[in-house]
Parts: sequence; structure tokens; C-alpha cells
Amino acid sequence: MVVVYFLFVLLALASSCAFASDPSPLQDFCVAVNDPNSAVFVNGKFCKDPKLAMADDFFFTKFRYPGNTSNQLGSKVTTAFVDQFPGLNTLGIAMARLDFAPYGLNPPHIHPRGTEMLAVMEGTLRVGFVTSNQLNNTLFTKVLTKGDVFVFPQGLIHFQLNIGQTNALAFAFLSSQNPGLITIANSVFASNPPINVDVLTKAFQVDNKLINYLQEQNWFDNH
Repeated sequence: MVVVYFLFVLLALASSCAFASDPSPLQDFCVAVNDPNSAVFVNGKFCKDPKLAMADDFFFTKFRYPGNTSNQLGSKVTTAFVDQFPGLNTLGIAMARLDFAPYGLNPPHIHPRGTEMLAVMEGTLRVGFVTSNQLNNTLFTKVLTKGDVFVFPQGLIHFQLNIGQTNALAFAFLSSQNPGLITIANSVFASNPPINVDVLTKAFQVDNKLINYLQEQNWFDNH
């Protein structure tokens, strides 16, 4: 009986813990304030009264038009995250349209709050992601053609490169209304204020002149 009672208590505790977890963050940070008048937004977005909702709240047209790929990356990502598409609020999903010029690149980046599934509509893309240090930073990469799908696990560095001589088009589906975006090169070399050169020379094991050069570049954001 003692054993049965002990198991019952453990199950009750496990159940209570399962229902007590915090919600996943939907923004980079949310600093607590005691004065509600100082609040800007909550974890996510405030909700419209459901009685005032309209069909247009759930309608998005910006994927109709190709993105402008006339830039140094040769790519353009058009996002349908909650900031651009308010009807996604609380639904846990988002999308993006990815346009590529020949040999265009969507550079290495991460989505800290969402897994991404990529579907190729036109062209040929080389895609890949790198695992964490725990799995020895292993690269998983494939060449995708029309109709192929590839998934990038949440929080892992990934990229897409058009290896064809024609334009390419893909659509991404993400498991968060606000999956976030951290482009690796932009974050490291174009932070404001700049990261101390000594930090980067040790981290990348290169000469400080190279770090200075990289920090002086115009790091383009294709989103």
C-alpha cells in the first residue's frame, strides 16, 4: 500500500508539473514591469475583440509578387509572420516566400523560436543545416528540385543557395507566429555597438585587421 501511495503521489506531482510550464517566448525578451501603464505588449500580441474580426484579418496577398533579388545576396525573403499577418496571432504558424536570382543565397541564419519546412516551387537549391556542438557540428545538406521538401530544426544554423542558372522560388512554413531571425554574419559583424575586436579575433582565430575589415562592410538584410 505504501508503494502504491508513493506512486500515486509521484503521478500527481508529474501531472501538476506538466500543466505548470511557462509558455514559449514569442519575442527576443519581455522585461517585467510593475506599472501596467508602462507595458507595451505581452508575449505575443493583444487580441482584437472576436466580434470585430473580418475576413481580411485572415487574408494575405504579398506572396503574389516576386521579391526584388537585385542585391548583393541575390535573394529576397518575404515574410508572413504575425507582424505582417495579424490573423496568425496565437495560431503558432508563419510562412515566408523565398525568391532567388541565379546563384542567389539566403545566408546562414537561425530561427530561435521555430522549426522551418521548406518546399521548392521552381529551380534547384542546395540547402543545409548544422547540428549543435553536442552532435559535433555535423552538416546535413541536400540538393532540392521542384517539389522537394526539407526541414530545418528549430534554432539550428541553416542556409539555401540557388545553384541553378535560372531563378528559384521556395516557400517556408514555420512552427511559430514569430519564429525570429538571426542572420549569423550580420549579428556578429554588424552589431550595434560593434563587438570588441579582441573577442572576435580569439573566437575566429584570425588577425584583427580581418575583423576590422569585416565590421566595416555593409551587411545586407534580405528580409
